Amino acid sequence: MARTGNRTYNIVTFGCQMNERDSETLAGMLEELGYEQTDDRLAASVVVLNTCSVRENADKRFFGVLGQLKHSREEDPDKIVAVCGCMMQQQSVIDKLKSKYPWVDLIFGTHNIGEFPRLFANVRDERRKITEIWEGSDTIPEGLPAKRMYSFKSYVSIMQGCNNFCSYCIVPYTRGRERSRSPEAILEEIRGLAAGGCKEVTLLGQNVNSYAGGVSFAQLIRMIDEIDGIERIRFMTSHPKDLSDELIGCFRDCRHLCRCFHLPVQSGSDRVLADMNRKYTRERYLERVAALREACPDIAITTDIIVGFPGETEEDFQDTLDLVRRVRYDSAFTFLYSVRGGTPAAERKDQVPEEIKHDRFNRLIAEIHAIQEEIGKSYQDKVLPVLIEGPSKTDPAMMTGRTESLKTVDLPACETLVGKIVPVRIVKAQTFSLYGELAADRG
Repeated sequence: MARTGNRTYNIVTFGCQMNERDSETLAGMLEELGYEQTDDRLAASVVVLNTCSVRENADKRFFGVLGQLKHSREEDPDKIVAVCGCMMQQQSVIDKLKSKYPWVDLIFGTHNIGEFPRLFANVRDERRKITEIWEGSDTIPEGLPAKRMYSFKSYVSIMQGCNNFCSYCIVPYTRGRERSRSPEAILEEIRGLAAGGCKEVTLLGQNVNSYAGGVSFAQLIRMIDEIDGIERIRFMTSHPKDLSDELIGCFRDCRHLCRCFHLPVQSGSDRVLADMNRKYTRERYLERVAALREACPDIAITTDIIVGFPGETEEDFQDTLDLVRRVRYDSAFTFLYSVRGGTPAAERKDQVPEEIKHDRFNRLIAEIHAIQEEIGKSYQDKVLPVLIEGPSKTDPAMMTGRTESLKTVDLPACETLVGKIVPVRIVKAQTFSLYGELAADRG
């Protein structure tokens, strides 16, 4: 039975920060069309699933959530279910949706997000199903609306796509080749965010180091560093092969650039790095880390590591452990290698057995956690600037915030501090989180 007058939407986002930013745009478009956000996915009159194809787990979660929507979609003929994002750039996924989920109303991809209002209106007004996928795009649409998740911190996409073609990665096939926004458009967006009270921006791209909008990425950061109101600048993700001395110098010179660098290494073995088509060696990676720490001794370095890439031997894995011990990462996103159809690595016959992958994964995690615990203890009794983000997820009586190095800090504080950067004394340091109290000298 149709819910007359129900104009609510729910967006489910899978995957990376780029998808989260795209979902903000989708939300902004729906709000301009007169829809209001709801947390009740089953009752919403519009549900959009924004998909990710990087990891197998995201695939499984997507189809699980989609299956949960079947009954409410069939019960309400006015309900619209739309799916978009990276998975939709794969024909095999579209074929599966059409054969097993025929009640899905709208399918579109990563390149035509700007067309969503037109596509949605056609589905809603004509009650017909639409599939529209663009194979690529030379531009990034500007001026699209957005409903930001937070007023005090925001993602800003500076480029899209990737030219690197790592042998395990599907992103170049789903996001397309690299294309960059103009610095003028980026600066205009950030000035607008700052005028609205935003204090922290995170610049997004599959490889921000290869930004090519007419200035270098380092020059772009220096421009943003001069914008009044912006107190923290972050960026991700960087490719080690493109990490320049000019960018490293920004950590020495720029007042608002957070002393935190996410630099995915993926493996510590030269042989595996070559098989991954990463285009750098462990020696080059370690040299870049040393240069970062020379320019900024207190910089926190984080990374991504893949365990069990095809052909990985125990010796290769030991090289990874050795690199982890040398770099001493503040944190690491660790992944079991996941076969992505359509990539060169998926065709290899020397896939690592699951039990070996899991054993290596557990040993790697133990090594990383031991280092994290030691680093965490170094924060004890320090006073750090913390951006207060809201109530703690683990204790609603506490507030939570982030340090420059992205450490989570829980502390007793009032909600009036949300969105403010305040000095916090760390009174208890643990492996994954810190506990603090407002410093007496916070002014």
